[in-house]
Amino acid sequence: MPDIVFAAVNARYNHTNLAVRSITEYIRKQWALSYPAAVMPTIEFGEWTINQPLLEILRGIAVLKPHIIMFSVYIWNAEIMARLIPELPKVLPGCIVIAGGPEAGYHAGQMINCLDSLDAVIAGEGEQTCLELAFLYSQYAQKRDVAGFLDAAGNIPGVYSRIRNKTDTFHVRFGGTRTPVKDLGVLAFPYPLITDPDNRIYYYESSRGCPFRCSYCLSSVERNVRFMPLERVYTDLQRFLNARVKLVKFVDRTYNLDDARYIAIWQYILEHHNGYTMFHFEIEAEYLSEKALDFIQRIPPGVMQFEIGVQSTNPETLRAVGRSPEIVKLAEHVRRIPPSIHKHLDLIAGLPFEGLTSFARSFNEVLDMEPDILQLGFLKVLYGTSMEKYAREHEWKWMSSAPYEVLSTPYLSYTDLLFLKDIEVLLDIFYNSGSFDTLAGYIGRNGDWWDFFSSFLIWSRKNGFLEMPHIGDSWFEYADRYFGKENNYRIFHELLRFDFLKNGKKGRFPVWCERNYDKEAHRSALLRYTGFGENITASPRLAYAYSEYDMFGINPLDPEHTEAGRRYQVLFLYPKRGEKDAEQTTVFMF
Repeated sequence: MPDIVFAAVNARYNHTNLAVRSITEYIRKQWALSYPAAVMPTIEFGEWTINQPLLEILRGIAVLKPHIIMFSVYIWNAEIMARLIPELPKVLPGCIVIAGGPEAGYHAGQMINCLDSLDAVIAGEGEQTCLELAFLYSQYAQKRDVAGFLDAAGNIPGVYSRIRNKTDTFHVRFGGTRTPVKDLGVLAFPYPLITDPDNRIYYYESSRGCPFRCSYCLSSVERNVRFMPLERVYTDLQRFLNARVKLVKFVDRTYNLDDARYIAIWQYILEHHNGYTMFHFEIEAEYLSEKALDFIQRIPPGVMQFEIGVQSTNPETLRAVGRSPEIVKLAEHVRRIPPSIHKHLDLIAGLPFEGLTSFARSFNEVLDMEPDILQLGFLKVLYGTSMEKYAREHEWKWMSSAPYEVLSTPYLSYTDLLFLKDIEVLLDIFYNSGSFDTLAGYIGRNGDWWDFFSSFLIWSRKNGFLEMPHIGDSWFEYADRYFGKENNYRIFHELLRFDFLKNGKKGRFPVWCERNYDKEAHRSALLRYTGFGENITASPRLAYAYSEYDMFGINPLDPEHTEAGRRYQVLFLYPKRGEKDAEQTTVFMF
């Protein structure tokens, strides 16, 4: 049984917790160098998810029978941690319970006061602190002196320790602020064993800290940026490439800080790519250099994706939260990112000076940048940020517990925020899902994004569609009914039929989606546009099972240039099961 277990409760199974792995491997790497005469405790890490029942997580920890359990606490798992920690002494009497991570470190005193079973909290970076705690444990392990261990732990930098008094009260001892690791090269590669590379996301950091001062972000608290040595980064990336990990996410708060450095990493990825692994980077698009913009034109599909925090296009809002107001430059750079790189843009609702009118403008302007995904998030007023101080002074209201999400501002009422919550639902359905991309493209070229989403929302609420169970492709039917009131309904109807068919092979066709089908034309199209050849005669079932044919009264790929009286014939070829390289429907129009 392990002496020490580092425990993570992730948001979902495919996430990997970088913190517990980094700390575990750091202790294993540094122990002999730091304490050559001492016996290293046995150390393991364990992972669960917030979707598992509490008793299942408790059981998983209990069967390990650790002497010390250290939890990685974030806003997404804080609630379940608050329920889990009080149960541990009941199944593991004498086990020392410690919490770390941003949600614990910035609320150390509050957590210890609220959770009587919590013995200590680690604030700041955990590698060196946990190494020293592990050594301290090795000194007290034989004596089983929990009180003595906790008393001494309170002298370690970065540790808040509960010191129990003889009167059955306690006080908290803080060992002082921990100096962050200066040379990231001393950190160990966190994934000596890579499991389930096809389904799990592997997180990686090539730097720590952030030079920017976004008022709502905890990263702005520590502005000293430290970089992993380039040669070490190359070695680590090659491990991911060799293991054929599907997705590697760089967690650098702003990746594109040092022009020569970040382009060099991209160059390595491009030169050594395995044709499979996707690398994800969080960037500030307005700071991309001309050299970087030129370089990324060479990136083929499937190699990189960018997440870009726009947050708002209101200059007054951006200045108030400490972000660059150079929105014109940002938009220009986003549009220069080639289609081969997936673009994920972020907006935040609830920022200063951003009411519904201003937010609508930001919404339209960001969608006009043509992101592949637009994530609509809501301000979280985090303890320790300058946004918290600003919000208190200006009468913001937000949740008292994690995730500390805003409930109202001087610019947005709670009702307004609920409206935006429903806009987020429709945005995911009609834009982010990709299921309506032909319709969305037409709306983007010929209408107003905000007008569509807000009017569709009002209509959906009126008709109770948001409360209905959404089975299968029901939103196609709802959209067709909504567009029935429009003068150009015929165009919308045909685009919906096209997206409906492109979205996958149908077992049945609902009433709203009439078919214009001709089996002989379907067969002729298969012979003309596919590799079935004469095999279609010998085995027609396979050919028809992965294809569909229909005719349209408009040009679905270019509705604005429809030829009067023409019937547009379309063959849809669907990806076969197990074809990883064919994830989308192929369309032939003739």
